[in-house]
Amino acid sequence: MRSYSEVEKMLDKIVDDTPQELYRELSGGVILSEGFKLHSGSLPRNPLFVLGEYHHDMTGRYIVIYFGSFNIVYGHLPDAEFYEKLRHTFAHEMRHHMEQLSGIRDLDRFDEERYRRYISGEDIAGFHEPEILS
Repeated sequence: MRSYSEVEKMLDKIVDDTPQELYRELSGGVILSEGFKLHSGSLPRNPLFVLGEYHHDMTGRYIVIYFGSFNIVYGHLPDAEFYEKLRHTFAHEMRHHMEQLSGIRDLDRFDEERYRRYISGEDIAGFHEPEILS
């Protein structure tokens, strides 16, 4: 398990290493939320934790990363692997932002299909994201 401060430092590095032009219209920035979040359709026998979310609403466009969810799901991993999971989740949410700006829905469709597979009982660990502009 990592402290909030440790994860915040990791996320800050990821954010700082991301090209600034990708933050265009991301008015609310990137938020590290202390809590955990379960998917609204999570099954009791196999909880589905939300690691991050992209939001576009009345308050603007922003990314939320759930510190609690990360520690529950990946807290056992060594630092380098934990960092890579955090970086991947941030990149996933940033991709949602970029796709929404350009009117593409590839990642939305992927997330919907992954959830459909989860509900049907399939192992979704090996179900990988679509290539960009596929």
